[in-house]
Amino acid sequence: MPSVCAHGIPIFGYSDGLAKLSYYFCLLSPEWSSWSTGKRWTLATGWRSLLPPACSSHTARLRAESRPPMANASLRLLCPVLEQMSRLQAHGNSSLRYMDHASVTLHGLVALLGLVENALIVFVVGCRMRQTVVTTWALHLALSDLLASASLPFFTYFLAVGHSWELGPAFCKLYSSVFFLNMFASGFLLSTISLDRCVRVVYPVWAQNHRSVGAARRVCAALWAVALLNTAPYFVFRDTIPRRDGRTMCYYDVLALAPGGDPAATCGRRQAALAGSKFLLAFVLPLGDIAASHAVLSARLRRRPQAGLRPGRFACLVAAAVAAFALCWGPYHAFSLLEARAHVVPALRPLAWRGLPYVTSLAFINSVVNPLLYVLTCPDVGRKLRRSLRAVLESVLVDDGEAGSRRRRSSPGVTAAASSPSLSSAGRCALLRWLRGPAALGSDGPRSTSG
Repeated sequence: MPSVCAHGIPIFGYSDGLAKLSYYFCLLSPEWSSWSTGKRWTLATGWRSLLPPACSSHTARLRAESRPPMANASLRLLCPVLEQMSRLQAHGNSSLRYMDHASVTLHGLVALLGLVENALIVFVVGCRMRQTVVTTWALHLALSDLLASASLPFFTYFLAVGHSWELGPAFCKLYSSVFFLNMFASGFLLSTISLDRCVRVVYPVWAQNHRSVGAARRVCAALWAVALLNTAPYFVFRDTIPRRDGRTMCYYDVLALAPGGDPAATCGRRQAALAGSKFLLAFVLPLGDIAASHAVLSARLRRRPQAGLRPGRFACLVAAAVAAFALCWGPYHAFSLLEARAHVVPALRPLAWRGLPYVTSLAFINSVVNPLLYVLTCPDVGRKLRRSLRAVLESVLVDDGEAGSRRRRSSPGVTAAASSPSLSSAGRCALLRWLRGPAALGSDGPRSTSG
């Protein structure tokens, strides 16, 4: 059956996974391509007789209009999963369209909220607060969330135009790279924060001598460099792929570089490597490090309980941030592994395609949740919000030892000592009246005797 591709150029043939056999017509010369054998032949001079009348007339009209030649998109070598995705048609169900409108509105609100929240956190922590090791961790975590929130409007626009990427391949690579950079940076930073707290308790002398703001900044720079390095494969393989219905996908094209002699096997290996590496490096290892740090810290505090090292507000903030990270990113990694498995089990493909947009949205929400945790872990939220955001952050971003000393200063003993001056003043007045004796009571004595 003849068909027309996204650019209006007629295509005659069929496509089934990697075995792609199609006629491709441009203004220069038609080609007959068979990707199943990796060879390409030029058609004989009688190629026009092979075309149905509709294709012949359409080709003549395109030549008359002097249309530029189409890129070799119809001959592009694609993985079986991606090839099947490119054949999916846009839904025409009214209820699904209503859900799309609601989804676009929700994503727009989340993007706006995330940008405002994280920009405020970055400004207050970076410019209005005394810089400590804890505020350094919080600042870089907020920067990561701000980057993710800045990329969310692109995803919202993708949804608004009918799940079609209209911003070109450059923005496709940029948007995806920022998404994965946030994924790796958030996991690495949360892991480092937990490890820092553990080292501070287990090795207090070493931490006192080496734990500084400068060292924390160097660690953050190294974490960002490692996160960028892990983001590079997603930048390389991300590209725009035209669909049969005219829409455009922004997705992995793992055969873009060196497909090898067996493209199907290459697809499976590379997709599994991408899904497995981000699952291990950005999810399993950070959570494992956090769990190990918490176990060591809990064991040490049970053996040597110290009031100054009791879990403070920052510890509660870290625990809440880790829980939000696991809940928001866990489903995304599960569906990424499911998608990699779908290369081998085609029955899993519809489930992966339906679920990935939703779990991707959930991963974006993690960048909006983190700033709210700063406020929710602070006591007397309403009163302190009326004062300033800086007061809220200063009460949360405090080391456990400093928080313990603050608790000791605000204990009942300190309160009683603070109230002792008023009691001693009353005692001094009574003592002075007693020492004065009758002279001090002279005016009262006669009245009492005459009575």
